[in-house]
Amino acid sequence: MSEKQATRPDNRNGKMVIKLVTIVVGMFGFGFALVPLYDVFCEITGINGKTDNTAAVYESVIVDDSRTVTVEFLTRTHTGMPWKFEAQTQRIEVHPGELNTVEFYVRNPASRPIIGQAIPSVSPGTAALYLNKTECFCFNHQPLQAGEEALMPMQFYVDPQLPEDISFFTVQYTLFDVTANATETEKIAMTQR
Repeated sequence: MSEKQATRPDNRNGKMVIKLVTIVVGMFGFGFALVPLYDVFCEITGINGKTDNTAAVYESVIVDDSRTVTVEFLTRTHTGMPWKFEAQTQRIEVHPGELNTVEFYVRNPASRPIIGQAIPSVSPGTAALYLNKTECFCFNHQPLQAGEEALMPMQFYVDPQLPEDISFFTVQYTLFDVTANATETEKIAMTQR
């Protein structure tokens, strides 16, 4: 066998290895890019029920008294979060454009201070575009000392432009323990309370 024929399979194998490594690196990079791309997609389309993380400004709008929308509130704690967390109002009927306030009860039964963060989601997802929170405990971290309890308000209105086919939607808050990720300022402030 000539020397030229003997090196061809090795050359092909080398090219194949390079192609496979490139594919693996590309897949790995795509995995990292997928989360930010998904967030942008959800923000643009309103899918996934993500709500705005900033306070809406309530402007005097005409309240649609002819229409009633039922809003249901669900609560849950993420794995490892020991707090008791529940909506004081499980379900409320509102008129689009009307400003409403509901409260959520939390208690830290742990023997240590914990900083919590509530993350909302709305179902069906398109309703999230029409839920406007003017005040919400979910905008900020919520510190509680061991054994401490609190009522946390949420003030909101449903935009009158809510599609007619949506007469019911659910707002779910999931509470996470973010103590480890809190800023040093938050941790110091908590120990001084």
